[in-house]
Amino acid sequence: MSIQASMLLGGVLLLLGIASSKFSARLGVPVLVLFLGLGMLAGSEGLGGIPFEDYPLANNMGSVALALILFDGGLRTSPASARRVWRPALALSTLGVLLTSLITGLAAAWVLGMPPLQGLLLGSIVGSTDAAAVFSMLRTSGLKLPERLTATLEVESGSNDPMAIFLTIGLIGVISGQADSAQALLLLFLAQFGVGMAGGLLVGVLAARAVNRINLDYPGLYPLLALGFGLVAFGLASVLGGSGFLAVYLAGMVIGSSSRVFRPGILAFHDAIAWLGQIVLFVMLGLLSFPSRLLTVAWAGVLIALVLLLVARPLAVFTAALPFHYRLRELVFLSWVGLKGAVPITLATFPLMAGIPQSQLIFNAVFFVVLLSAITQGWSLPLVARWLRIGRPADPSPALTVEINALRRVDGEIVDYTVKPTAVGAGKALRQLALPDGVLVTLILRGRQVVMPRGGTVLLPGDHVFVAMRTSLQPLIDRLFDPDPAAFAEGAAAPSLPPDLRLAFRATTTVEQLHGFLGLPLDPHLPKRTAASSLGSLLAAAQPAAAMELGSLIIEAGPDRELVLVRR
Repeated sequence: MSIQASMLLGGVLLLLGIASSKFSARLGVPVLVLFLGLGMLAGSEGLGGIPFEDYPLANNMGSVALALILFDGGLRTSPASARRVWRPALALSTLGVLLTSLITGLAAAWVLGMPPLQGLLLGSIVGSTDAAAVFSMLRTSGLKLPERLTATLEVESGSNDPMAIFLTIGLIGVISGQADSAQALLLLFLAQFGVGMAGGLLVGVLAARAVNRINLDYPGLYPLLALGFGLVAFGLASVLGGSGFLAVYLAGMVIGSSSRVFRPGILAFHDAIAWLGQIVLFVMLGLLSFPSRLLTVAWAGVLIALVLLLVARPLAVFTAALPFHYRLRELVFLSWVGLKGAVPITLATFPLMAGIPQSQLIFNAVFFVVLLSAITQGWSLPLVARWLRIGRPADPSPALTVEINALRRVDGEIVDYTVKPTAVGAGKALRQLALPDGVLVTLILRGRQVVMPRGGTVLLPGDHVFVAMRTSLQPLIDRLFDPDPAAFAEGAAAPSLPPDLRLAFRATTTVEQLHGFLGLPLDPHLPKRTAASSLGSLLAAAQPAAAMELGSLIIEAGPDRELVLVRR
């Protein structure tokens, strides 16, 4: 096929993939299933009749696409959330994958009538939760899950590939006779995790410093700079014998948490790259499949999938995550959301390239199990979440976005908030909110109507409020506009105030407004008259007038008459 014909075909498949994503929510089918289906329709046994059975090429393209998807996922994973869940996520990505692989592998060996080692190889291939499938599901499910569950799924799926790769490569070595000692397997395990983690963190730190300090003259180069470091992290770890997937995910996490220069542009670029990676990856894997071969393993595939989804994954989740105080319904949800996707199909090409006996049977069974997992788990996710009373519908995307694309390090951001019915500001005029100096409501989007904010503008539930602020103030403003308890870990309180709190407020701000903004309860013995008094009037009546105590707060005179300083 000529390069011109290849470009035409690639463009048509890309456009069809984008068009199919438009119908994903309407059909109730996960978007990755539509991408796979498109590839199968275009394949040699489909309407397109495109012959494709190049497993090494598919493996290489799959690795690149997965690296891009993981890098974007890392950019959007909060390190603060990851720190809170790294222990259960690590347990799920190691012990959880091991148990899932063992149980599924033994069942596959019995169902398919193959030797135990080949069965365990199949179990290892499908044992990990797929990052591409999970990230796609979180994007398109229409659900806002509790932060702890979201972080657990993201970190587990981003970090469990090394375990699956270790088990797959180790078992291939054992079957082929190349890995003949426990010491060799242990070194492989340590290299996958250790080198991958060290390489990702090292490159991530260097990348964050470079992005923030390089001062490029052309804004479009910043996303490419970040992408270059992501590829370096993946390649460096892989060349040194570690997990490139773990490295690129961690590098993305470090860059995403540290980069302040052109951040919206970097995220928008890599969001597009991740979507391109998903379309290319799943369409290519669909091209690689042969429906007639899948039908020959259909009944065996159904039995293996049932063991995986209903026995192996739940037992692994309950064993690995139960010590970390998840509630029963959260454990059930984690058990059901162990989606399989591109990683198992990509790993299934390893036995084919290594010439392992019955490798074609393993590939067909893995493909069928992944397809069944994506359809059943992805489609039923909103239903299971509602049944377990977990999460809520995601906020609708605003029809307008406002961003600051800083080309140098600046202390400022514009953040988009959706006003919830339980928000402190819901139903209040802007002048009633005690916004500190350095915070300004710049724009309000009500449906498709742009509302220019004034002091008397009342915030309504569902409004999208764009707030310009100094970066250091965002955690406090988050609490003002995002009071949803699902945003915090189960049973956890709102974040405490920083001990070095020092803010400037308008002198007309009342004591009640100040306490409402800071999330502090009013002293029940405080007179109503005092609660309704302004900070400026109380300070003027204080002796000496330069400062006064108000509970745990200290009120001081500001730089001018219109402002007062509040500190702890």
